[in-house]
Amino acid sequence: MKLVTIDATPGGIAGALLESGEILHLGRAAAPGTIEAWLPASVRGILQAGPEGLEAVRRLVRRAEGLGASERDRLRSTGALTDASATPLLAPVPDPRLILAAGRAYGAHVREMGGGPPPHPTAFLKSPDSVAGPGARIPIPAGIEQVDYEGELAVVFGRACHRVRPAQALDHVAGYMAANDVSARDWMPGVQAARTPVEGRQSWELNIMGKQFPCFTPMGPVLATSDAVGDPSSLQLVTRLNGRVMQSTSVGDLIHPIAETIAYFSQWYRFQPGDVLLTGTPAGVGFGRDPQVFMHPGDQVEVEIAGIGTLRNDIAAA
Repeated sequence: MKLVTIDATPGGIAGALLESGEILHLGRAAAPGTIEAWLPASVRGILQAGPEGLEAVRRLVRRAEGLGASERDRLRSTGALTDASATPLLAPVPDPRLILAAGRAYGAHVREMGGGPPPHPTAFLKSPDSVAGPGARIPIPAGIEQVDYEGELAVVFGRACHRVRPAQALDHVAGYMAANDVSARDWMPGVQAARTPVEGRQSWELNIMGKQFPCFTPMGPVLATSDAVGDPSSLQLVTRLNGRVMQSTSVGDLIHPIAETIAYFSQWYRFQPGDVLLTGTPAGVGFGRDPQVFMHPGDQVEVEIAGIGTLRNDIAAA
């Protein structure tokens, strides 16, 4: 099942992408007098409702998938079924409470940025205000010159997750999304030139803040539920800039598998339904290339994850 958030009201409305390529508006398609009519209006709310909430959505989607032509026409007439190409979407979870972004996660990326593999997962927080949806324009702030792409697989939690073991970790995952950890690299030369711990810390803080600008965390277009994805390590991730392949790797190439990464960070964080973990980016980022490649107004960046979908965003001047 693939969940979406329709950009229909402030904060959006939960929907689902059908196999036909159409978007089902869950609230409008719900059967009156059933649990479907009581479903929360947001994807995060549905996840907070637990397995029963997701199962109610699955029943609704299965019923819609089985409708005949005349019944689908009726849904279209009420706005419960719309063409995906004409339905604006927000990020599948436009309001995450927490975004944790793993770094130095793929060996080849660690090498291209300079350094060796970390002994344990590493991560930093991203501001929820940086979230953007598919098709959203990513504005480059004035004075910023080195804006980079980082295609990533994003994990969305479906259950509270705290101090779990790796064997339990994926049981707490609701599903997966494509994401882009857009990064202003203007401060990286300071990181690389640092000679003291204080210099390194100060320049690294600036580098992390270069990831927090509005719309620097686009995600989507869909949240593919875990049962539809299966083993996330089998997924293939591709990032394109203006149609040129810049990154292409298997999620299975992560230094620390997703389950291990979740378990490690759950020692400190209490993940809640709708929280997001970005799992890190593979080799091929613009900063690590020779010559370096950065994004500019007029460019288009895509992150495609086989079996999930393609996240597409245009770059614009602020």
